[in-house]
Amino acid sequence: MDSDPETAKDRIPRIDIYGFERPEEFDYAFYEDFQSRYLEILTRRAIKWSKLLQKSTVVEKSLKVKRYIRKGIPNEHRSYVWMMVSGAQAKMELNPGYYRSALVDGQNNAKLVDAVVTDLNRTFPDNVKFRKNASPCLQQTLYNVLVAFGHHNKAVGYCQGMNFITGYLILVTKDEEKAFWLLDALIGHILPDYYSPAMIGLKIDQEVLGDLVNIKIPAVGGLMEKHGVMWTLVVSRWFICLFIDILPVETVLRIWDCLFYEGSKVLFRVALTLIKQYQAFILEAKNFPDVCDKFKAITKGQLATECHLFMQKIFTDPGTLSKTTIGKLREKHRSQLLTQEQ
Repeated sequence: MDSDPETAKDRIPRIDIYGFERPEEFDYAFYEDFQSRYLEILTRRAIKWSKLLQKSTVVEKSLKVKRYIRKGIPNEHRSYVWMMVSGAQAKMELNPGYYRSALVDGQNNAKLVDAVVTDLNRTFPDNVKFRKNASPCLQQTLYNVLVAFGHHNKAVGYCQGMNFITGYLILVTKDEEKAFWLLDALIGHILPDYYSPAMIGLKIDQEVLGDLVNIKIPAVGGLMEKHGVMWTLVVSRWFICLFIDILPVETVLRIWDCLFYEGSKVLFRVALTLIKQYQAFILEAKNFPDVCDKFKAITKGQLATECHLFMQKIFTDPGTLSKTTIGKLREKHRSQLLTQEQ
């Protein structure tokens, strides 16, 4: 294969299939090499998924479905499978017309509308589909979903980070009502208290990750302690944006495939894998800013682009990670946070 970066750059579109412009430093030669291998995998997966969905249109939880999801959902089936396994499809069918009425009622809340409108232009400036001159412009769809959701879930309303997540849901589903119900599944059920006003769930999970690193990758835990680096400084965006703008789009979508099926513990697996794979690199850090720079750099490596290999690693590298362990650690940090706030 010709891996000359100039020729690879000529062959690969500057804008990806989701509408994102490739960054200046994008490694076209490596990406082309990866894609040539990955397309074969995608073709095999598409055939297997088509056979599975021909047998039954209902995607029920099973070891086979779990295995299929971990190996990746083809783009043409992704929206459908997410809706089924997250429970969003069932909720949408039980509540016909609800989304539209939530949108209409939400538009009467000036504070909510202002908060949403403020963030519209900040959402994916590097995506041609979200620009004002795009036709159709997805900003209107984004506005609709966020306003409807803010009215629907008044305890959360709207907070930063939700715009990026909703943007991805819109790009995948191409349907604002489906995006609304998937957002409800994520924020209402899958992610515990990440977006509540106090963001207590987010704070807890950052501390839980710190505990897991101390157990599984103690040298990195020791380095963080030595330089006084709080986990929130290096991983808060990983959690709040569910790796959007941290990892490549296709890798994020593969992570979300598992997130909708297996729940929030997948986020710990991703974080632990990144840290473990780049442990030696992180341990080169000599001071506080050095540590922060290393954590930014580890999300930009070739491993992050190799989404299929990366997804295999997240289920092997961190070892066992039971719901019971995560539950106990969450409870410990919840108690500590509540004690501090009293």
